[in-house]
Amino acid sequence: MTDSAGRLPGRPGERSAAKGPGRGADLLTGVLLVVAEAAAGALLVLWLVVRGMTRSHGAADGKLSAPPPADPDPGTDWTPIVAIAAFALLIACVAVALLLTGWYWSGGIQSVVAVALGVALLASAVRGSGRDAEEPAPVRNAPPCLSGGDSDECARSGG
Repeated sequence: MTDSAGRLPGRPGERSAAKGPGRGADLLTGVLLVVAEAAAGALLVLWLVVRGMTRSHGAADGKLSAPPPADPDPGTDWTPIVAIAAFALLIACVAVALLLTGWYWSGGIQSVVAVALGVALLASAVRGSGRDAEEPAPVRNAPPCLSGGDSDECARSGG
């Protein structure tokens, strides 16, 4: 019933050895995850750029693959913000999973990456929302009607 060495499974010595990875493996895993996320982020940005270019060429040719949006501002494209937010959320979930399993350095690095991506996303969204405001159309000041007000000239000029 007992181990041949006389140690029972689950003793403090065995539990601490199985608790988590070494510091070097933990740090290396964190760095490798950041490199993998940088590659995935580059692919995401490339997809968004190609998507934006095809949308602009499709709009110029009059061929849009999707029907026009029903919102009052058809120029707003939320796909890049949603895609990057989903990517940041995925990184945050990986960070939580790593922290819960004892990979503290890797989880900490992932947390920093997720927070930095979220802050950059919020800054981009705030900056983009201020840029969408359109200037009002210029008001044309017509010269006063010189003929007295009964002619066609006065009717066309608004005076």
